[in-house]
Amino acid sequence: MDDIVQQALIKWPNVPHCYGWLGLDARGRWYLRDDTAQAQGRFPQSKGTLLEHTKLIAFIERNYAADAEGQWFFQNGPQRVYVELECTPWIWRIEPDLSLLSHTGRAATAGVMCLLDDEGRVYLSSDIGLGLVHSLDVAQVADAIEHGAWAVQAVCADDLPAQYGFVRSPASLDAGSPE
Repeated sequence: MDDIVQQALIKWPNVPHCYGWLGLDARGRWYLRDDTAQAQGRFPQSKGTLLEHTKLIAFIERNYAADAEGQWFFQNGPQRVYVELECTPWIWRIEPDLSLLSHTGRAATAGVMCLLDDEGRVYLSSDIGLGLVHSLDVAQVADAIEHGAWAVQAVCADDLPAQYGFVRSPASLDAGSPE
């Protein structure tokens, strides 16, 4: 977490949390969800505006974390902005040596679990949590499976949050949420 963010937390410890305003899609892209986007439905059916400002994205990604309940957030100074997840908290890119790089640029070590859901999406567990394999890297995962690097286990996508301890929609849990 950035030093300036930690300093803001100390200076203003009681800033209310923000729900529904930020989304992460299945390709690791961030979306700003203003009042209009939120009124049109939940994420990802109503995504909002794709963030393209590289410095803002880098700031979000440096300050991306989870709370004790498995709700993922971006710590924006003293305010915690909870993230609506289309799929999982991490989106993996597969390196040539089969190591994992998250959508935030954080390296991870693949665990023993390679999961395949009924829609054909591939997930990998890691030392930092569960993530969806980016769609551009599915062929590389198929090659790794074929060569015995990973064994595949079938899974129901709806069961993943409970099994791996994450919340897809913190806004749906927030009593003050408009959704």
